[in-house]
Amino acid sequence: MATGHTPSKDRNLLAVIGDEDTITGLLLAGIGQVTQDQRKNFFIVESKTEVHNIENAFSEYTQRDDIAILLINQHIAERIRPTVDKYQQAFPALLEIPSKDHPYDPSKDSVLKRVQKLFGE
Repeated sequence: MATGHTPSKDRNLLAVIGDEDTITGLLLAGIGQVTQDQRKNFFIVESKTEVHNIENAFSEYTQRDDIAILLINQHIAERIRPTVDKYQQAFPALLEIPSKDHPYDPSKDSVLKRVQKLFGE
């Protein structure tokens, strides 16, 4: 029975949208991959990176069939908050993470807010 979605067992990559320090750390941990057609599973965001470029990376990673989890620095998610808030798919799972210079703030995490709403908190 075809549903048009890639089975979760075929999704085996992490993707990251983050600042240089976050990306470097995760690449050193071994999560980096470049496909044969030169698609990367990471996108480095600098202060001068334009919002539409971040949104394009977010859109690409959420539509790829090989990505199971998308990590995004929370301060970067804030720059594209309307796009992040609209995303409600199970795969890839979206996780907002802190960075070296920006601590995690649970009150800004849209996924956490949805979970709390489900549990009536």
